[in-house]
Amino acid sequence: MQRITGRCALHYGVTLSLFCLYGWQVCPFLESLTLPQLLGPTLVTFAIMFAVRNWLLSRRPLPRNGLDGFGLEVGFYLLGALLLSGYNALAHDFPLESHLKVLLGMTTLGFLVAADLTLERDWNRARTRQAEQSLALSHPLAMPLPRKFTLFTLATLTLLGGVFFLLFNKDLEWLVTVERSLPRVDAQHYILWEIAFVMTVTFCYLALIIHGYGRNLGLSLRQQTRTMARVQCGDFDARVPVTRDDEFGLIAASTNQMIGELKSRSDELNLTRDVAILGLASLAETRDNETGAHIIRTQHYVKALAQYLSRSDWDRYPLDDATIDLLFKSAPLHDVGKVGIPDAILLKPGKLTDEEFAIMKRHPQIGAEALASAEAQLGSNSFLRLAREISLTHHEKWDGSGYPAGLAGEDIPLSGRLMAVADVYDALISKRVYKPAFSHEEAKEIIVKGSGSHFDPGIVAAFLACEAQFREIAAQFQDHH
Repeated sequence: MQRITGRCALHYGVTLSLFCLYGWQVCPFLESLTLPQLLGPTLVTFAIMFAVRNWLLSRRPLPRNGLDGFGLEVGFYLLGALLLSGYNALAHDFPLESHLKVLLGMTTLGFLVAADLTLERDWNRARTRQAEQSLALSHPLAMPLPRKFTLFTLATLTLLGGVFFLLFNKDLEWLVTVERSLPRVDAQHYILWEIAFVMTVTFCYLALIIHGYGRNLGLSLRQQTRTMARVQCGDFDARVPVTRDDEFGLIAASTNQMIGELKSRSDELNLTRDVAILGLASLAETRDNETGAHIIRTQHYVKALAQYLSRSDWDRYPLDDATIDLLFKSAPLHDVGKVGIPDAILLKPGKLTDEEFAIMKRHPQIGAEALASAEAQLGSNSFLRLAREISLTHHEKWDGSGYPAGLAGEDIPLSGRLMAVADVYDALISKRVYKPAFSHEEAKEIIVKGSGSHFDPGIVAAFLACEAQFREIAAQFQDHH
C-alpha cells in the first residue's frame, strides 16, 4: 500500500506540472492567468485530490476488481477538474469552452495515471498471491481481455485525439493573431515544440503502461511455463499460482485442474502397475519353494542398500531418489523367468543334475526376454529397463563366474549387483524343503566371504553398514507357512 501511495504522489506531482503546461498551451483563458493565479489553485486542487484519495482508501480499500479500481482513480481526476472549473468560473468568469478543456485535460491525465496505478496494484497483488500459492480466482471474470484492449485503445485514441485537436485549434487561432508580427519560421518552431512536447509526454506514459502490462503478463507466463516444465519431468504436485483474475488466471486454474487429473490417472496407473507386478512376481514365487514374502523382503533390502550407497559413495553409486524408487518397484520381477521352468525341476526337493541346473540357469534369460517383449509392445521406459536388467543379471558374479552371460565387475549393471546380495541373503535366512534357515550371522559370514568373488565389495560394505535394517526387514516380513 505504501508503495502504491508513493507512486501515486509522484504521479500527482508530475501531472500537476503537465496540467499547468497543458492549460497554457491549449486554453487562452488559462494562458491569460499569471503563474501564481494558475499554479496556486491547481496545487490546492491536486492536494485536495490526494487527501480525499488517501482518506477514502484508508476507510475502504480499493476493490479487487481492477476495473472498479481504475474507475475510482479516474474519478479523483474528474473531481479535480470540477473543482478547478468551479473555481475558474467563480473567480475569473471563464466560459464553458475553458471548462471543457480543463475537463478533457484532467480526464486524459487521470486515465493514464489510473492505468499505471491499476497495473502496479495488479503486480503487487500477483506477487502476494504467488507467495500464498493461491490456486483459485479471487472473483469472477469481470471483462474479457479483448474487450478491455478494445476499450482502452478507443479511449486512448479519443482522449489524445481531443488533446491534439485543442492544441492545433489554439495554434491556428494564434497564427492568425501573430501572422504579421512573428516570422513564419519562429511560429513553425513554436508549434513543432508544442507537438513534440505533447507527443513525448504521451509516449512516456504509454511506454510506462506497456511496460507494466508486459511485466505482469510475464509473471503469469513464467509461472505457467515453469510449472509445465516440472509436470513434464513427472512432478504432478506442481501447481500454477493463480495471480490474475482474467483469462490468464482461468488458464492457470484450468492447468491446475488438468495436472490434478493427470496425477490421479498417473497414481491409478502406478497402482495398477504395482499390483500387476506383485501379482506376477507372486505367481512366479508360488511355483517355487519360496513364499510371496521373499519378493517383499528383497525389494526392501535393495532399497536399504541403494539409499546407503547414495549417501556414502555417490561417485561410484549415483543413485537418486527416483532411481531408488524404480529399483524398489522393479525388484519383485527378478525371478519372473521361473514361470518358464518345468515344475519337475523348479520344485525338485533334492540337488539338481547338471542338465537340470543348465535348464534352471535359463530363468534370468527367460524373464529378460519376457520383459523385452513388454518393452516392444508398450515402449521402453526406465521401469521396464531396470526390471529386465535385474532379471537378466542378478545371478552374475563379480569375478565373472556367474550366469547367464559371465559378466564381471562393473560390467554387471548396478541393479543386478544390488539384487545379488539381497537375493542370496534372503535365500540363506529362509527355510526351504531342501535346507534349514540360516541365522543372520551365518548368512552374513557367507556374504562377507563372497566379497570380491561373488559380490561387489562396495555393496558388501553397504550390507554390513545396513545389517540392522536387514534384520528389521526380515522380522517385519516373515514367512507364514
